[in-house]
Amino acid sequence: MMPDGQEIAVKRLSEGSKQGLRELKNELLLVAKLQHRNLVKLIGACLNGEDKLLVYEYIPKKSLDAFIFDDEKRGKLAWDTRYKIICGIARGLVYLHDESRIKVIHRDLKPSNILLEMDMNPKISDFGLASIFEGDHTKHITRRVAGTYGYMAPEYAVLGHVSTKSDVFSFGMIILEIVTGRRNSVSSETMMAEHLLTYVWENWTKGTKAEIVDPSLHYNYSAENEVLKCVHIGLLCVQENPGDRPGMSNVILMLVGKSTTLPAPSRPAFLFRLNDENHAHGGLNNLLDGSNKSNSSVNKLTITELEPR
Repeated sequence: MMPDGQEIAVKRLSEGSKQGLRELKNELLLVAKLQHRNLVKLIGACLNGEDKLLVYEYIPKKSLDAFIFDDEKRGKLAWDTRYKIICGIARGLVYLHDESRIKVIHRDLKPSNILLEMDMNPKISDFGLASIFEGDHTKHITRRVAGTYGYMAPEYAVLGHVSTKSDVFSFGMIILEIVTGRRNSVSSETMMAEHLLTYVWENWTKGTKAEIVDPSLHYNYSAENEVLKCVHIGLLCVQENPGDRPGMSNVILMLVGKSTTLPAPSRPAFLFRLNDENHAHGGLNNLLDGSNKSNSSVNKLTITELEPR
């Protein structure tokens, strides 16, 4: 807490972490230039001496994953609140990609990096892996593919190609998690479970769209079209070809537009059924054969470059 009574959150670098220091400096340089109601606000920083830290505004409601992956909390998360969170994340990304003085690709968008205020306004956080781009420029990362498997676009995970459409893919995964209440990745205890994209796509194509929606989510008939529209948008965002994914400015128009006709989605990327552990891992490993591989996992681990912390 500050002397004036303001509550703060401190992000402190672990001792001896060279990679962490680089990410902390990167985060400081970027966030200091970004101001938006859907981005976490930087208050101060200290990179001198032994203590290296960033000081942020305190966000009291924790992160999105603490709500959508907790059975009790998720059951209390009404559709209006979920829709507000989806739209808020989208507006934050529009600012990063199109509206800010510097154009930024986040590269590690996931529910644990979405913080929630008391009124459930979402704020995108953790810009340690973010990168600046110019125009429609797509970078080719050969040495350092970093992010969280399950939210990484296939062209980035496999080839190291990163663009704003990489963030769009991550956003699509988050939409589907918010609507379904399911994680997009699995742990060793749930290897028999069905992969989220497979589950959503099969129900979408079979016409059993209501099965996609979180059973704990109670909404009236008037909201049904809005719920299913969000599923539709989520599927468009996770298309395998980045050129088939909408930009975030178009995503906002789709979300808030009343009469927008949406294109039909194609089969999403990373679509497979988890029958056993070998098959579960095989989906990604087959894509990586012959490409620059990264250490990855089907759980919640984050992929970073191989350098001691």
